[in-house]
Amino acid sequence: MAKYSIGIDYGTLSARALLLNLDNGAECAEAVYEYPHAVMSEKFLDGTPLPPDFALQHPRDYLEALKAVIPAVLNKAGAAGSDVVGIGVDFTSCTVVPAKADGTPLCFDEAFKYNKHAYAKLWKHHAATPYADKMSSLLAGSELLARFGGKFSNEFLFPKLAEIADHAPEVFDAADVFLEGGDFMTWTLTGHRTMSRGIAGFKAMYTDEDGFPSNEVLTALHPLLDGVVTKKLTEEISYPGESVGGVTEAWAEKLGVPVGTPVSAALIDAHAAVPAAGIVDGNEMLFILGTSGVQMVMSDEVAPVGGICGITKHGYIRDRYAYEAGQVCLGDHFDWFVKNGVPSSYTEEAKEKGVGIHALLTEKASRLSVGESGLLALDWWNGNRSILVEPDLSGMILGISLSTKPEHIYRALIEGTAFSTRRILDAFEEAGVSVGNILVGGGIAEKNPLLMQIYADVTERELRLVGTKQAGALGSAIYGAVAGGAFPTVKEAASVLAKQSDTVYRPIPENVSLYRKLYAEYKTLHDYFGKGENDVMKRLKAMKTEK
Repeated sequence: MAKYSIGIDYGTLSARALLLNLDNGAECAEAVYEYPHAVMSEKFLDGTPLPPDFALQHPRDYLEALKAVIPAVLNKAGAAGSDVVGIGVDFTSCTVVPAKADGTPLCFDEAFKYNKHAYAKLWKHHAATPYADKMSSLLAGSELLARFGGKFSNEFLFPKLAEIADHAPEVFDAADVFLEGGDFMTWTLTGHRTMSRGIAGFKAMYTDEDGFPSNEVLTALHPLLDGVVTKKLTEEISYPGESVGGVTEAWAEKLGVPVGTPVSAALIDAHAAVPAAGIVDGNEMLFILGTSGVQMVMSDEVAPVGGICGITKHGYIRDRYAYEAGQVCLGDHFDWFVKNGVPSSYTEEAKEKGVGIHALLTEKASRLSVGESGLLALDWWNGNRSILVEPDLSGMILGISLSTKPEHIYRALIEGTAFSTRRILDAFEEAGVSVGNILVGGGIAEKNPLLMQIYADVTERELRLVGTKQAGALGSAIYGAVAGGAFPTVKEAASVLAKQSDTVYRPIPENVSLYRKLYAEYKTLHDYFGKGENDVMKRLKAMKTEK
């Protein structure tokens, strides 16, 4: 009988599961659960407006997703739950869940039902900026800060905890524990609380040498954080592919798998895709293009890169240093444009042709030559994650005129994200971190050949697609297989189960020469608005917030 592993990929708007045949690597079935509450960024549950930069989720959606997707993939494939040897989980991060001592989210308590700080703070909740800046100041000149590109992100765990402590001390006091989303799910499944090494390292500044940041630093960040590591976190760290325990009797009955089925330590969603792409050694880089963009590479040593998200040992593969950089807004701003910037005539045309609006804009944009739009975009619709680490920056399109059409803007937005990716690659090379072959995964990469060709032309690199549409879920299934004992290491599992596509995008020489000129202009704008020469974006945001 075939043996299986299940990978669960918790994304920004949905969770998906993949049933993986461990004998032949076949992806037997997948299932998706859209979160009913989606992302609460403008209005709270009761309809009241949320403050700027909020992004909340309801943890009940995560639990309902779990109950939906695992039975669904087993039923679709006609597979027996008894043949599942392991489960892996990844989760978009840093997503913080305040909870009680038994793992129940605090927002389930009637007393906190309408307290916005009791809900999960999604990765793109950016209201913790002042606390991230303060923590960067407290650790100025430290090796730890250098590992995080010279500035801590407002997406990290401790700035979000300080925000809760400052704005909702009643929530901070009532929460017995604070959990990352991925660790919340593995605790839910197994009844055993631990913290994933990759999540701890990238989002809670944990190192093998020093553990978490010192209590002195955390107390200086906010007095209520005194003792928070021992009181409300956990110092039990689990590694990629390590089993954190077995599925409890209650959840085994709900999911249709055996009691005790091993569950792997959680991964950050994009990070799970690394072994799915077959990247386990060397210096190959993986791009994940989705709601946001992530660039990941590994090394056997630490070489700080200015403005990246971080460096941590054991982040993707045990014993290797994992590097991550990223773009906080990628697919999100394509989605913003089609919802807010496309005339009804285009919507009607798409309907007549039987295609989606993205497909129509892509088709029209593909007819344009390089530079024909006359536009240049800074892709900072949700701030900048790398290499400026400035959440108060905002997007810009230069060159709009009365002849500008939607496809011109759509292409400029694609090009802007490509230029941003090129700037990140340059930062790695400038720091002496060599980047080898590049693989690309994520839904956008699969769906948009124009975007992929532009990325190849701008980065001047060959780009190979990952050979699965579910790279995160596949990677989680690989980690789950290792946790279940089907393979001794992640490297050996990936050698059998990873997938790379035959589709390769190669730079077109005439496009490369034109994009070099546009990239030079992009860098000028990037530095002018992003490095303090003109802080108009920050001033405008401050005025907006004051209103």
